[in-house]
Amino acid sequence: MRFFSQVFTVTALTLRTLPQRAGSSVVAVIGVTGVVIVFVAVLSIAEGFRAALTGAGSPDTAIVMRGGSDSELSSGITLATTRIVKDAPGVQRGDGGPVASAELFVVVDVPKRSTGSPANVPLRGVEPAAFRVRDEIRIVEGRIFRPGTNEIIVGRSAANQFAGIDLGSTQRWGESTWEVVGIFEADGTIAESEIWCDARVLQPAYRRGDTFQSVYAKLDSAGDFDAFKDALTTDPRLDVMVEREDDYYSGQSEAITGIITGIGTVIALLMGIGAVFGGINTMYTAVAARTREIATLRALGFGGLPVVISVMVESVALCVTGGVIGGVLAYAGFNGYQTATINWQTFSQVAFAFAVTPALLVQGMAWAVVMGFFGGLFPAIRAARLPVATALREL
Repeated sequence: MRFFSQVFTVTALTLRTLPQRAGSSVVAVIGVTGVVIVFVAVLSIAEGFRAALTGAGSPDTAIVMRGGSDSELSSGITLATTRIVKDAPGVQRGDGGPVASAELFVVVDVPKRSTGSPANVPLRGVEPAAFRVRDEIRIVEGRIFRPGTNEIIVGRSAANQFAGIDLGSTQRWGESTWEVVGIFEADGTIAESEIWCDARVLQPAYRRGDTFQSVYAKLDSAGDFDAFKDALTTDPRLDVMVEREDDYYSGQSEAITGIITGIGTVIALLMGIGAVFGGINTMYTAVAARTREIATLRALGFGGLPVVISVMVESVALCVTGGVIGGVLAYAGFNGYQTATINWQTFSQVAFAFAVTPALLVQGMAWAVVMGFFGGLFPAIRAARLPVATALREL
């Protein structure tokens, strides 16, 4: 009990004297705040990109592409193949036939609103069943395109990020002129970065004949995937690869999110090292300013460990304060911020929003605690080892 009483007494005295060291304390808090803001902001880019891609996938939807393809852009399948896929076991069927859409995927140039520089935006040709396969698609402005016409609908994120594709505008792509007749939303997923049209109209515009690049099929249930896949991959007439839609988009997000996460971690580590040295300097200054106090406490019988704990508590408290401020500022400044980046699998832009999640804020706070621990460790050890007689002579 005596030990805990000493710890409480010394720690309370330490925290009460913080206003006397306001200048150095504020510098330490600001340093940690900056580190946490950068750390959380950079990782929120990766989190937002991952959410845009993985949120688009469904375990009961399958995507079929040519064998060996790593994306729709490099795939190519025939009309005959799409018919076999639609007739495969496990495909959901409705009044209009199989709930499956043979699709075409091309990339078109559209200028960015922010800079005016050209960007690659996906133009997807779909069949009517596409809106049943992806039931999250909903028209929020205008109307859906009419089959057999050069009409297009644009995802909300794409419309916000790129110029010239507003409702009622026209664009010349391929060998056709296209008119925007609707804007759609898809719960913030990658589909909102795309432009959709009738696949049968897109084919002649890009001289694709009767070829497609993928088939999206809604299954009766997620449990039917294995039977569906086996039926197609063992069919000697076909050379296809079959993936769950969520696995496909999750795989596409791994490369870019890994790069962004790595960069963010390195930046935070380098800045964190600087903040730790700043914290060490601050705590050494604090210990020097408290030499009389520490010597008096040691002369009164207080042990070295309570002094160590008190210095560590002060250091961690300052860094946690910086972490809280940094987390709040990062959330207020970056969460929901709209931007776009390249998807290296399809060489097209993906519009998405920064996502400052609770998990990222917890990571930011944990990083702040680590900086506080190492920033206070060596000054705390020095304070505990300070000989009482030497300290008293320095007064």
